[in-house]
This record gives sequence, C-alpha cells and structure tokens, in this order.
Amino acid sequence: MTSQPLTRDHMASESDEALLQQVRCGDADAFERLFLRHYSQVYRVLYNLLGSREEAEDIAQETFLALLDRPPPANGAALIAWLCRVALNRGYNLLRGQRRARQHAERLAEPPEQIDPYGEALRAEDRARVRATIAELPERQGQLLLLRYAGLAYAEIAAVLDLAPGSVGTLLARAERAFLERYQRDYPAEARPGEQEG
Repeated sequence: MTSQPLTRDHMASESDEALLQQVRCGDADAFERLFLRHYSQVYRVLYNLLGSREEAEDIAQETFLALLDRPPPANGAALIAWLCRVALNRGYNLLRGQRRARQHAERLAEPPEQIDPYGEALRAEDRARVRATIAELPERQGQLLLLRYAGLAYAEIAAVLDLAPGSVGTLLARAERAFLERYQRDYPAEARPGEQEG
C-alpha cells in the first residue's frame, strides 16, 4: 500500500480527538498530522516566552515528544490547550534554570560587535524590554499575554490555564493594564511597545 500525500482538506477533516486515539494506538501518521496542525502555534507561544528561535524549537519538539510518549487522556479537553500547557511549563522551567547563568554571563560578557542596522537594534531592544516586562509580571498574567498574542482564542486560553472561559477577557484586560503600567514605569522615556516616534 502506498501512502498518499496529505492535503490540507484531509488533515483538517479529522478531529484532534480522532487523531489522538490513533496516536494512542501507535499511528505515526496521525502523530505527524497533529504535529503539522499545531506546531506553529506552540512554537509562537514558546518564542514569545523565550525570545530564542533555537530554544523555542527545542522545547516545541520536546512538547511533541511528550505527546507521542504519553498522549493526554480522552477527557474532552482541547489538544492545543494541553500542548500549550506542557510547552509553557517546560519553557518556564528552562527560564528558571538559566536565569542566574545568563545574568552572570551578561555581566562578564563584552558588548557584541554591532553589525545590524540601527533600526534592527532598536527593534531588538524593544523586544527585550517587552520580554523583561512580561517576566516581571505575575506568572499567570504573563501566560495570558503570551497565549493571546500567539493567537489562541479565549476558550483555548481558559483550557490552558484552567480558568473559567468567561473570566479570560477580564483577566487579560488586567494583565494588559499591568503590563503597560510596568513598562511605562521601567521605561518612562520610551514609547509604548510597537509605537514609533514621528
């Protein structure tokens, strides 16, 4: 029997739960379909948290290996919620484990040679400020912002963070206010993230 290439229509026609059941039975093709369907969203969450393509790719791959090794039970929860929860837990563990080593290395390291254009340097600095501000927020608020700006719907965010779906909007608004207050406090002379002076 020859395998046929998977089309987007075919991949979208099978539910996550049906594919998960096949993964539980050892079906590698079903796992590949789930990987292709959800990898980019899991990667975006991790990249927004970690700020490193390599680390985001590594943790995303570890997350999908966890799916392959121990698929979640069939309890009706959305697979993307389970994947993001596993990814965030692994991402925060990585940050906790590396924080002291990075701070020590940054104190000892000489400034890198600037080879990027001025504009790229400003954008990189702005991204670093945004990540630093999110890191100062309570973990739940940081997670809310990371998940929302990675494209997850309120219902998916609720499932990832084990919240009542109706409370996500309110909690997200509070998280955004807390982020802006902290960002403006830490960087008072700077424009808000994403704004440029005319």
